[in-house]
Amino acid sequence: MTITTQTGLLGGIEAGGTKFICGIADRDGVILDTIRIATEAPTQTLAAVASFFQAAVERHGPLAVLSIGSFGPLSLRPAAPDYGSITSTPKPGWSGVDLVGYFRNALGVPVAIDTDVNCSAVGERLFGSGRGLDSFCYVTIGTGIGVGMIVNGAPYGGANHPEAGHIRLPRAPGDEAFAGHCPFHGDCLEGLACGPAMMARWGVRPPELPDDHPAWAIEADYIAGLCTNLTYIMRPDRIILGGGVMQRPHIYGLIRRALSEKLAGYDSSIRDLDLNDYIAQPTAGASAGLCGALAIAHHEVVRQWPAHWRLGILQEDADDMSVAQQETVHD
Repeated sequence: MTITTQTGLLGGIEAGGTKFICGIADRDGVILDTIRIATEAPTQTLAAVASFFQAAVERHGPLAVLSIGSFGPLSLRPAAPDYGSITSTPKPGWSGVDLVGYFRNALGVPVAIDTDVNCSAVGERLFGSGRGLDSFCYVTIGTGIGVGMIVNGAPYGGANHPEAGHIRLPRAPGDEAFAGHCPFHGDCLEGLACGPAMMARWGVRPPELPDDHPAWAIEADYIAGLCTNLTYIMRPDRIILGGGVMQRPHIYGLIRRALSEKLAGYDSSIRDLDLNDYIAQPTAGASAGLCGALAIAHHEVVRQWPAHWRLGILQEDADDMSVAQQETVHD
């Protein structure tokens, strides 16, 4: 998509399984309006999002482009008949929803779309743990498992976006009996290591498991297996691990130890990795996905990444407005 509009504001959506975070920014990255909307049925949710942008345009001026970072899977090949749609998602009611078509019709502006993890990766490259790096992976481990890839300074996508969350891995020691939670593959990585899989296996939500529970060693083994494959296939400069499951800081040390064992000293460039630097926490904040979506909108308009944006402009304004407006959930 080539957008030549030189005026107008930037719109961004971080579309998640539990909430849509929406915002409008100017060309300098200053957030002018933002809101969180609970993810309900598609008709209800999308209408609420469109209403926010329509009202925000009345207050602040027209949009040049809207950029969406969404949960998936997504159809991202422009020539595909269902381009811009969510495909076979386990999220009830959302399979086949045409995000690009809906917002293009509702708002009358060009619409760009990518995965939520790619948008978060862009946010981390501009404002967080990916700054200064041309090649890294952003992994989210939460309701699902997704991997965003930055290659040569830009989000990567081939014929469609990667689905590294559904790779198959050897079973972790002591976890041979669990059938897995993925409705499509059973015991793929997501089926074994996402938050709902941990709850299904142990009967409690991950935050309720103590640090010394065997769940964490099993979880670390699977995430380290993913990091091993990403290392051997892509050899990124860094792997950033985020998402709800990663809110327990002690798991980073478990993952680094498990990864060291799995890499097994192979090849000097891998053997000499500083795993404390290589396996990193995200630092762009909770609004990384929205910031990434807005940055992609900027890139769609001017064909350059917004190197002049500052973290404070985006993050503090977005957080302040989100807190102030998070009770404004449309029915």
